[in-house]
Amino acid sequence: MQIPGGRDGRRMLAVTFVDKAGSGLWGATAALYFTYVAGLSTAEIGLLLGVSGAVGIAGPPLGGLLADRVPLRPLLAAVQTLRAVASLALLTTTDFRLLLAVTAAGSLGDRASSVLTKLYATRVAGPDRSRYQAVNRTVSNVGWAVGGLVAAAALSTGTTAVYRWLLTGDALSFAAIALLTLRCGEPPSPSQTVATGGTGAGTGTTAAGEGAPAAPAPNPWRDRRYLAYTATDAVLFLDDSVFNVGLALWAVTATPLPHEAVPLLLVLNNVLVVCFQVPFARFGKTPAKARGTLFPLAVAFLAGGAALAASATGTSWLAAAALTLAAVAFTVAEMLHATVSWELSVALAPPTAQGAYLGVHGLAQAAQRSAGPLVVTGAIAAGPLGWLGLGTGLAVMCLAQRRLTRDDDETAMSVPRITVSEH
Repeated sequence: MQIPGGRDGRRMLAVTFVDKAGSGLWGATAALYFTYVAGLSTAEIGLLLGVSGAVGIAGPPLGGLLADRVPLRPLLAAVQTLRAVASLALLTTTDFRLLLAVTAAGSLGDRASSVLTKLYATRVAGPDRSRYQAVNRTVSNVGWAVGGLVAAAALSTGTTAVYRWLLTGDALSFAAIALLTLRCGEPPSPSQTVATGGTGAGTGTTAAGEGAPAAPAPNPWRDRRYLAYTATDAVLFLDDSVFNVGLALWAVTATPLPHEAVPLLLVLNNVLVVCFQVPFARFGKTPAKARGTLFPLAVAFLAGGAALAASATGTSWLAAAALTLAAVAFTVAEMLHATVSWELSVALAPPTAQGAYLGVHGLAQAAQRSAGPLVVTGAIAAGPLGWLGLGTGLAVMCLAQRRLTRDDDETAMSVPRITVSEH
C-alpha cells in the first residue's frame, strides 16, 4: 500500500506507532502508579488529572500559533522532548505539588504534539491527507493495543517496580519519536509560501508584488464561522466519551449483560477501526464529500443512541445484541467523524494561518475530554431517554454543521489547491 507523503509520511507513521505504544504503556497504569508508587489519595489523583487536563487545553492553540512562525519539524521534536522529560521527572519525586507541575507540563506537550503531528501530516500528504489520516488512525489503534497488551503482561508480575519500568518505557518512546522526527524533512509551509510570493505545485497563486507589504495573517479567534465549527465539532467528539466512559458503565449498571462480556465491546471497536478506517477515507476525500458524509454520520449517531436505549430492556441476549449494535454504530460514527473532521478543519483554515486555525480546532477534543464524561454520565442517569436524547442531539448537530459549512465549495473549501507543494 502506497503511503501519502512518501518517505516522510512513512516515518511519521512510525512516530505515531511508537508514540501510541508508549502511551498505551502509561495510559492503562497511570492511576495505579500514582496510587501505589507515589502514594496519592483518590482525591489527589482526581485533582492532579483535572488540573493537568485543564492546563493541557492551552497546548493546541499555542502549538498551532508557533507552527506558523517557526519551522515545524524542530518544533515538533522539541514538544516530544518535553513529553519525555516530563515522564522521566515523574520518577524523581512523590511530592504532590511537584507531580502536579510535571504532569501539567506533560499534558501541555501532549496536546500540542497532537495538533503539530496533524499539521505535519496535512502538509506532507497534500491532497491525499484524508487517506493519510485514515492510515494514521489505524496505526494509532494498533500502537495503543500493543502498548496495552505489554502493560497487561507486565502487571501480571504483581510488583510495584513494574510501574516505574512502564513509565520509563513511555518516556523512552517520546525520546525515540523526537529523534525520528528530526530525521524527517521540513514540510512545505503554506504561510511561508504565500508570504514570500512563492508558488506551490498547482497553486497558480503569486504575490501582488515584491514590494507590496504582507497582509496580516487571519486570526482564528475573530473568525466566527471557524469558532462555531469548532464548537459543533467538540460535541461530535462525544463518541470518544461514549466508549471510554458510557458504554461500559451503562452495560454493567443498566443491562443484564454479564460483566465479563463488556471488554469485548471495546475490542470490537478497536478491530473495526483497524479494519475499516482506511476504506472510510473515501468519505472525506474532498470537502464536498466530507459535507455529504454528515448525513450518514447523523444516522449512525441516532442508531447508536437508540440501540443503547433498547439495551436496557429484555433478556441478556437481547441486551448483548443491542449493545453490539450500539458499539458498531458508534464505531462507524467515530470513523466517519474522524474523516470529516480532519478534512473540514483543514479546508476551512486559510493557508497563511493554517497552524493557528488547526490549533484552535484542537480545542474541540480538549473540551470534549473535560466535559464529555459529564455529558455521558448525565445520559446514563436519565436512563433510556437520556441515550435517545444524546443520539438525537448528535444527529441534529451533524445537520447544523453541514448548514454551517454549506458554501465551502466556493470559498474556503478551495484551500487545498493552494496549501500544498510537490513533495
